[in-house]
Amino acid sequence: MSEAKKNPIQRAATTWLLALGAILLTRGCLLTNVQAGHIGVRQNSFSGIHQEDLTPGLHWELLGVHEIYELPSHYLFLNYGDETALSVRTKDNNTVTVDVSVPYRIKPGEAWRIAEAGNHIADGAGGYRFERFAKQSADDVLRAHLAELSSEDFYVTEERLAVAKTSLAALNEKLAPYHLEANDVLLRAIYFRPEFEQQLARIQLNEQSKLLDGAKQKVANAQQSLDNYTQGTVALAASKEQEYARDLADLERAYQVGSIQLEGNLTPGAARAQMIAMDEATRAALVKQAAEDLGKDPADITDAHLLGIQNIEAETVEYEKRVRAEADGVSARLSAAADAEIAEVQGAYEARLNALLDSPAGRAYVAYNAARNVHFAKELTFQSSDGIPSIYRLRDFAEKFMGK
Repeated sequence: MSEAKKNPIQRAATTWLLALGAILLTRGCLLTNVQAGHIGVRQNSFSGIHQEDLTPGLHWELLGVHEIYELPSHYLFLNYGDETALSVRTKDNNTVTVDVSVPYRIKPGEAWRIAEAGNHIADGAGGYRFERFAKQSADDVLRAHLAELSSEDFYVTEERLAVAKTSLAALNEKLAPYHLEANDVLLRAIYFRPEFEQQLARIQLNEQSKLLDGAKQKVANAQQSLDNYTQGTVALAASKEQEYARDLADLERAYQVGSIQLEGNLTPGAARAQMIAMDEATRAALVKQAAEDLGKDPADITDAHLLGIQNIEAETVEYEKRVRAEADGVSARLSAAADAEIAEVQGAYEARLNALLDSPAGRAYVAYNAARNVHFAKELTFQSSDGIPSIYRLRDFAEKFMGK
């Protein structure tokens, strides 16, 4: 058996070391890694810059032949603030300090052009040469465009946004040769000289006062319009109420009095008699007038509408009194006749009863009842010769009551 077969562990270790050595050799001599957030640019010692950006990840890099540079792919910021704030002289010859931020980046797919121009080299201040060019371009553009604003324009949002938009377009045009692009121009803060700040505050206060006065005037005008509308509404409502009351009174009069002119004859039934005596033409004219007064169709007008409630009530009261008087007379006459018949029957009954009571049987009945109603003391002493108490001899009592 060979020595390798006798030592399998040694053989495995040797294989692992050879593989590790091959990986390290490949990684160190053939491959390189582009970090996330960066763009890779490959330079060939013979053919120069490779005209294509390298994405993050592993890429070929032959030791001694290739060299890969890494440039940032994220947004970089030009910040003007605090000590580095941008001082601008406005078109009305006033000094203003502006805090500005400008986010920018390398144009996608053009990082190799920056390397080809040599702007990927460090500038010795911790950055790249293209960053210095970007700042110089931003300084020139911002100073030139912000100077187009007056002091009052700086506190007008629309004016600031318009200048920021034009500044962004001009800056991108100037950054294009450097293969850079800005995303926005952000004006974070604006500072005037203290004395001008006070003057500006007064100007703003005056502007606000003007706006407030204008708003108050609008409120007053609106309130006046509302008051006029309210008064007009109240007057219109009062007028409508009066018209409604008048119409209601006319309608009430038409319903109460009717349409027949009584001409002084106010006796109950006079209106109905006059209506019955009318000819067809007079009745048709009266029906038409009643329909206009009541707001009804002439076909719906009845005798009740022509007569009116008061005439009908007067007829009703008169009819009630007349019928009630007649009924009272009939009732009195019938009551008298009934009383006479009752008295006649009662007299006949009493005469018959007296005749019956005056007969022997009647007298015996009365005496017997009288004897039954005789009451004696609870303790009696009987002194009868025949031995029978006299109180038990009711017949004798009855005969004595009868006078025998």
